[in-house]
Amino acid sequence: MVVLNKIYTKTGDAGETALGNGSRVAKYTLRVSAYGTVDEANATVGLARLHADGPFDAQLAAIQNDLFDLGADLCRPDMERDAEAEYPPLRMAPTQVTRLEAEIDAMNDVLDPLRSFILPGGSPLAAQLHLCRTVSRRAERLTVELATAEAINPSAVQYLNRLSDWFFVASRIANDDGKADVLWVPGANR
Repeated sequence: MVVLNKIYTKTGDAGETALGNGSRVAKYTLRVSAYGTVDEANATVGLARLHADGPFDAQLAAIQNDLFDLGADLCRPDMERDAEAEYPPLRMAPTQVTRLEAEIDAMNDVLDPLRSFILPGGSPLAAQLHLCRTVSRRAERLTVELATAEAINPSAVQYLNRLSDWFFVASRIANDDGKADVLWVPGANR
């Protein structure tokens, strides 16, 4: 269990932070940027939940919890040393990815196929879900870049890839099952 008695520690005043294995790195490193952007995505989900209710809110709550799991996974380097750790590090699991896929498929089943690109917007929830989508895409890009330099849990990258798809399909559901989607009109303002 986490116990936070004091919020500020002053240990980051010189521009460094501690990773999950206790090592210290500069706050601008790619790993910190990746899990920091996952945290930012989580905050956007919190805003989306202001407009959600019922099952949608429950799904978004599950995603928020997953994003904390993902941050814990990304802040812990040295995957190859997981077996040596004092306690097993929290890693994303393939089941978290397949849950998103099942939810995407269920939402997509009620939607008509797209015949145009759509613009972010429509209902307040849809607009917020589009913001969630773009921030999660940025987190994915940073995590993929990190994976070119260090060992990363493949489920972490897969989860982020599916998550942005989830937000896209969910935004269409939030726009009256796609009927209120804002369609792109190429060259409309020339």
